[in-house]
Amino acid sequence: MAKVKVMEHPLIRHKIGILRNEETSSKEFRELIGEVAMLMCFEATRELKLVKKTIRTPICETEVEELAGKKLAVVPILRAGLGMVDGMLAMIPAAKVGHIGLYRDPETLKPVEYYCKLPADSSEREVYVVDPMLATGGSASAAITLLKEKGVKNIHFMCIIAAPEGVAVMEREHPDVDLYIGALDERLNDHGYIVPGLGDAGDRIFGTK
Repeated sequence: MAKVKVMEHPLIRHKIGILRNEETSSKEFRELIGEVAMLMCFEATRELKLVKKTIRTPICETEVEELAGKKLAVVPILRAGLGMVDGMLAMIPAAKVGHIGLYRDPETLKPVEYYCKLPADSSEREVYVVDPMLATGGSASAAITLLKEKGVKNIHFMCIIAAPEGVAVMEREHPDVDLYIGALDERLNDHGYIVPGLGDAGDRIFGTK
């Protein structure tokens, strides 16, 4: 069974508090989304394997550690997931970036893929799917299903705010995928918004309504 890790770091909790405030501007909101993603990246990459390597410092030879074998990729779910990419790349600049676009069918209410572009070697990478919100879990689950269909095996999911309903869907449909959550909120309301949440992350990142 995959693990569900809810962040407890004071800086993450402080910054999420500012994100929730309706008076936070789009500029500050965008910056904070990136900062929280960067801080969460520390925890999400904690178990990456290291190998020893001999190098020479200006003084002498010594043994250092570097990331082993598997390379990394960041895959945002469009469009709000884009807000987390720069923060992730600040920590893992060599990672490649893919994109998955989904929309909700107005009749079936199920996510439908409209765009998917992944690094050619994604199946050999540790892939971090990112989206600020995990509400119903429909989009996140569909994105991960799509990745699995394309041969990706090592998948992790990161979000800033999650509802228990979305976590339950992910645990049921993708029990092999670790979840990294900034804050676990109370519930979804009748419109599918997370309570207390922070509103529509995409609108707040890009200044749209």
